Amino acid sequence: MFKITLPEMHRTRWGWTQQIFLGFMITGTRGLVSVDQPPVLTAALRHHVRMPCFLHLSPYETMVAPPVLYWEKWDAPRLWPPSEEYKGRVDLVDKSRNSSNQSLVLRDVRWGDSGTYLCKLSITTQRGGSFRKKGNKTFLYVYDTLIFNSTAHNVSLLRCEVNVTHDPRFVLSISQNGYRPRPNDSARGDAAEAPPFVTLSVTVPLSIHGENVCELHLNWDLITKSIFHHPPPAGVDGDAASERGAFPEPWLLYASLLLVPIVTLLGLVTALLACRYWPTSG
Repeated sequence: MFKITLPEMHRTRWGWTQQIFLGFMITGTRGLVSVDQPPVLTAALRHHVRMPCFLHLSPYETMVAPPVLYWEKWDAPRLWPPSEEYKGRVDLVDKSRNSSNQSLVLRDVRWGDSGTYLCKLSITTQRGGSFRKKGNKTFLYVYDTLIFNSTAHNVSLLRCEVNVTHDPRFVLSISQNGYRPRPNDSARGDAAEAPPFVTLSVTVPLSIHGENVCELHLNWDLITKSIFHHPPPAGVDGDAASERGAFPEPWLLYASLLLVPIVTLLGLVTALLACRYWPTSG
């Protein structure tokens, strides 16, 4: 670690001034170096995920030795250098020793990989000497494949289901031809019964022909989606069936429009007959 030995300073006004000035100088030097990592990552179960970590140096600072990388998971074995649990599952994105890209690839993502990760670098620079710099932590969320189909007990119902890392900000929804119907039910499983994930599910009536889309969001970010096409009955055009499902035919309006000229014609005939058979006196 970078260590500075200070001469003994009495607690005088000038002594405190020296300490404050030196503290600002050291902080400013280390402020020329930063380690950046994203706050949130999502990964599909059994797939690979890239864990970004980037070292940034000011133009006024120069590295004098390659940085030493450490990746840690909160309350878990070390990720890099890989502990026994992660051997064969992690690798560097850029293997150059002097690279600013200190990202990792985590293979075959498992439910147990959900959690908080921290990227740390031991750095030696000309102005700052040797010190350690940390990123801002990354939380990894894991999700499984969406299951989207008609229900087994009732083919007139459409159900979407997915397992995700437990977090109330995950939202599952279904839209039909761009419109979001009111769900028959929406459920969130108990994470305590099936750790370390929770099951989300939504069920809607399968009454509209066309495209049905199930989407999984984390806050406002789309994570994944699945599409279910419901074909129209035989002999019916798909677009027409979809439009009729979304916008019912206005038969009452059609009947009203047809009645207007008929009523007008009957009024004219009645007026003519009245003038003919009941002439005015005079």
